[in-house]
Amino acid sequence: MDIKQEEGRHYIESDNGSLLAEITYVSAGETRVIIDHTFVAEEQRQEGLGAKLVASVVSDMRDKNKKIIPLCPFAKAEFERNKEYQSLLAN
Repeated sequence: MDIKQEEGRHYIESDNGSLLAEITYVSAGETRVIIDHTFVAEEQRQEGLGAKLVASVVSDMRDKNKKIIPLCPFAKAEFERNKEYQSLLAN
C-alpha cells in the first residue's frame, strides 16, 4: 500500500479508492506543524497503518526542516514510543 501525500495530509487508499488511513496536519508558522488527526479504518487497525503514516509525516518534516507538535493522541503516543522522533518535537 502506497502512502499518498497532499499538503496537510498523508493517506492510504484501497485499490478501489476508498480511504483506509489518513493523517492530517496544519502549519503552525514557518518552522512547525501540528498533527491534529489520525484515522485508520476499523478493518485495517491491526496492520500498523497509523504508525506508517506518522513515520511518513516525520520523514517529510525532517526533509523540510520542520518541527512537529503531535496533538493527536495517536501521534503523541507514537512520539513517546519512538525515541528517534524526539529530535523533531517542537518545544
